[in-house]
Amino acid sequence: MTSEGMRGQLFVMLGASGVGKGTLREQLLAQIPMFYSVSMTTREQRPGEIDGVHYHFRTRAEFENELEQGAGFLEHAEFVGNLYGTPRAPVEVALNRGENVMLEIEVLGAIQVAQNSPHAILMFIAPPSLSELERRLRGRATESEERIQKRLLRATEEIRAARQFRYIVVNDTLEQGLLDLVAIVQAEGLKSERWSGDALEGILRS
Repeated sequence: MTSEGMRGQLFVMLGASGVGKGTLREQLLAQIPMFYSVSMTTREQRPGEIDGVHYHFRTRAEFENELEQGAGFLEHAEFVGNLYGTPRAPVEVALNRGENVMLEIEVLGAIQVAQNSPHAILMFIAPPSLSELERRLRGRATESEERIQKRLLRATEEIRAARQFRYIVVNDTLEQGLLDLVAIVQAEGLKSERWSGDALEGILRS
């Protein structure tokens, strides 16, 4: 019974590459529908990925042209040699019509979102251990040894900085990680500032 016409909430799922953000996000949105903003990237398309579903895959020239002449990005960053960004327009449209929005982005991009949108709810997904993260990265069999080492080094830095974000969820098992995320989304929706005076008066009149 929150206020009608209220702007939606912006949820941001972030964490190291390989930690399982994509799987958690898919499971979460299956339980709690919200608008999912598809990011744009210059990285190569992996087997099984669909353009416009997993990412908007673009060349570096196309990405840079969007930066200079397009509608702009809510955030953008370069990570391990590739550019990533969240197109601003579809996110703002969804929030303004009262929909909750989910972003799944890298840490540098999430920091930009926090600076530009102070009310964004940042949820850091951590691995149970660095060795487990390495096992997951190698299990994907999609990257070179050099790229894996770069990702592990970046993950170490990100985990040490995780306390700057509102929530930390350890993705040890999918089941527990999903339960934690569902609890966060539900709790944020029940905060008192989400209620209008009219809604509270409605309780008294009923």
